[in-house]
Amino acid sequence: MFFERPESGERAVLVHLDLASETQREDPMEFEELVLSAGGDPVAYIMGARTAPHPRTFVGSGKLAEIAAAKCAHEAEIVMFNHALSPSQERNLERELECRVLDRTGLILDIFAQRARTHEGKLQVELAQLEHMSTRLVRGWTHLERQKGGIGLRGPGETQLETDRRLLRARIKSITARLQKVGRQREQGRRSRSRAEIPTVSLVGYTNAGKSSLFNQLTDASVYAADQLFATLDPTLRRIQLANIGPVVLADTVGFIAHLPHRLVDAFKATLEETLRAHLLLHVVDAADVERDRNMYEVQEVLSEIGADKIPCLQVFNKLDLLQQPARIDRGEDGMPQRVWVSAVTGEGTELLREAVVELLAHDMVAEEVLLEPAQGGLRAALYEMGAVESEEYGTDGVARLCVRLPRADWNRLMKRGAEASW
Repeated sequence: MFFERPESGERAVLVHLDLASETQREDPMEFEELVLSAGGDPVAYIMGARTAPHPRTFVGSGKLAEIAAAKCAHEAEIVMFNHALSPSQERNLERELECRVLDRTGLILDIFAQRARTHEGKLQVELAQLEHMSTRLVRGWTHLERQKGGIGLRGPGETQLETDRRLLRARIKSITARLQKVGRQREQGRRSRSRAEIPTVSLVGYTNAGKSSLFNQLTDASVYAADQLFATLDPTLRRIQLANIGPVVLADTVGFIAHLPHRLVDAFKATLEETLRAHLLLHVVDAADVERDRNMYEVQEVLSEIGADKIPCLQVFNKLDLLQQPARIDRGEDGMPQRVWVSAVTGEGTELLREAVVELLAHDMVAEEVLLEPAQGGLRAALYEMGAVESEEYGTDGVARLCVRLPRADWNRLMKRGAEASW
């Protein structure tokens, strides 16, 4: 943005090292999927092993020569590392390889930039990109030098690098303020839903687990869904009707990925707030993925990082059509649903999923038979206004017998109002 770099292209050489110093290693196959999702064309995959990264170029001199040879042989225009590179390592590699070098974080940021559709999503992507770029600025040209003596040599008192940093800080400050405004608008929407007592169910899960396809099945929506990583970036909300519950807001969110950089988590917290405010999480899992357990662990890590690990969660094992197993509900020792097996593509098991969601949301529901005197018309009207009355009968003495069903919190609030007002 603020300095010249080699033009990037689509033909890419991929690099992955198994480092003994890493406790949690990246998945080379997942990295190739990330490159394909970004529109890249992997032409070579260089793999190796080291005890620790080289402080200057991350890889050793022999591996660096192998990467350079592969780049020349395939006429690649970019080299991508399945690791986080320091700014100096990235710059030294670009100088040695004479092409653009991108690390894992930069690649994820590029995918996010392609996927962002809403105003908020674009702001979040730009903020994350600017924060990533702020440590990678170099002086591309030096005509703005510190003041010197002589006519025509006096500059504004700062170098081009300092100018770039100042512009970056101003832009980051501006975007942060606009995101705070958008966040306040989202909070107003959440408060209005809370006042209307509408539960929120949020879909979470590893990227490409099938969340958007399942969202479309449950809501008859047409959210973009594709077999690629991070097909969904912006959150989408739809209202659905569930038996015995009424209206429920279903939220489709951005997918998680292993070792998601902290700056991305921070930048996308506004998007993930839909997850934080949910009454129930549907953890969508690609049941056919050999890395299923690892992906589930990574999702739990991100949920813990954003503070959503205490919210009730129902596991949804998706892509049942690839396993050739029947749809079913797995229950825990308490008899409550823990896992539902579904296929978002064929729709198999979605009715079971609805039943499980109703059961979990209704777990804290009150089903009572209420006797109301003729003078308690205010309480009767309040129950009807809340949609809590399932049936009503009148006795010969004028007493109404109502069968009601509503959330316990609403019941307690109603009883309190009745005690205070005597209806």
